[in-house]
Amino acid sequence: MVWFAVVFMIGAGVCAAASVPSGTQIQIRLLSAINTATAQPNQRFDAVVIAPVAAGGRIVIAAGVKISGHITEVKAANHSDQQAALMLVFDEAIDGAHRASIAAKVAGVDNARESTDSSGMISGIKASETGSARLDQGINKVSEKYPGLGDILGAVKQAVVKEADANIDYEAGVEMTIALTRPIEWAGSAAAPSVRPIEGDAELARVVGAQPYRTTAEKPPRPSDVTNLMFLGGEHEITNAFEKAGWSRADVLNGKSKLETFRAMTEARGYKEAPVSVLLLDGMPPDMVFEKGNDTFNARHHLRIWRRPGSFNGQQVWVCSATHDTGIDFSEQNRTFIHKIDPNIDVERAKVVNDLLFTGLVRALSLVTREIPDGMTNATGDELRTDGGIAVIALAVRP
Repeated sequence: MVWFAVVFMIGAGVCAAASVPSGTQIQIRLLSAINTATAQPNQRFDAVVIAPVAAGGRIVIAAGVKISGHITEVKAANHSDQQAALMLVFDEAIDGAHRASIAAKVAGVDNARESTDSSGMISGIKASETGSARLDQGINKVSEKYPGLGDILGAVKQAVVKEADANIDYEAGVEMTIALTRPIEWAGSAAAPSVRPIEGDAELARVVGAQPYRTTAEKPPRPSDVTNLMFLGGEHEITNAFEKAGWSRADVLNGKSKLETFRAMTEARGYKEAPVSVLLLDGMPPDMVFEKGNDTFNARHHLRIWRRPGSFNGQQVWVCSATHDTGIDFSEQNRTFIHKIDPNIDVERAKVVNDLLFTGLVRALSLVTREIPDGMTNATGDELRTDGGIAVIALAVRP
């Protein structure tokens, strides 16, 4: 999914009516839950724009504008070989007293196990093709030769793993990209976030330049992710901001979380607190790990945060590496399954900034350039592409 890097257009004011062309993509967050097991055609739902929308080199729709729509088609997955289907259309944008008719379709669902075609139709998975179903198939083969052993394995499987639910089940908070299917004239809010730049450019550049820009995988030790964000504030301010933005703290990597990861993968569902591999910065593990997922373990936004020595303008300094897991693949090099990432880590940087701006808890924001090498890869061999900049976010004190 594309997250427009318009978050640094600070200072733009409210515009007169703006033309927003057909095809413009808008990032939204559902405010209503939708489940194909219970949803009905013509059922209404609401969403909110979560990132400023740019067109013609300026912001034309502000974050916070409400979007409403309705379901036009829905099909439940009532049997293991059925695929659920869902068609959503978006027909109105609302900004206070201002309302405008729009026409838009789903272009993609963030971190979803489902697929979306060019018409906007969301198609679900088949329960018969999940890990849970494949376990059943294997147990049935064992039972043909060894009925007693098959019964034992079946009982163990039933105790540990649930049957996969193939219905499309989007909670309030699920994020999507929608695309306008016809141009609109928008006279509502088109203001950039009201956030000032961080004061002390020279000193901030010095502090940024003193930070290590590269993490190292713990096992085996290899250069890995690049730092692309810095936070100024206390741990409680950072935690409060990410929780308000809909991110979750990751579980510690241990036997219990490994079992829950296995269950999530086998049941083809999400695990919003899934553990992450350990990356070190200056030899230290992260102090905080946050992630944002949906209905699959395979895809998630996630980031690691390290407390750094010293301070800036009296605030604690934290450095962060953020990447977007987009799928799972088998690594011949590591002899295990690994997450694959979106190589453009600047897109993930913008995603994090947009999410935190939307909370209203960002006090100041700057983008600081750095000179770092090109052609880097992470510890599992994925390419890393970046302009080298680091977004520095000063957070408001929690009330």
